Amino acid sequence: MIQLFKALKQSLKVKTFVGTSENAVRTQIWTALIAMLLVKYLQLKSTFGWSLSNLVALLRQQLFVYRDLMTWLNDPYQAPPALAGVHDGQLALGFAR
Repeated sequence: MIQLFKALKQSLKVKTFVGTSENAVRTQIWTALIAMLLVKYLQLKSTFGWSLSNLVALLRQQLFVYRDLMTWLNDPYQAPPALAGVHDGQLALGFAR
């Protein structure tokens, strides 16, 4: 049980609990356990040799980059693909003279 809380604190940065009620603490622990389970599943499905701490750290960095997750997990040093048509609906910025 101590190893579980150590892994939660180190990998998921659960330093303090947000709420003080029993329900708030249980909710935060369950959320952290689900997140740990998902990251561990990704680690096991990947063909790249991820350590759990490196995977968690790099997943945090890649949250706002649009790419296929499984492709990135297996080849993390590949550049993200160019997205055709992403900026087609964006208004052009024009300056008045």
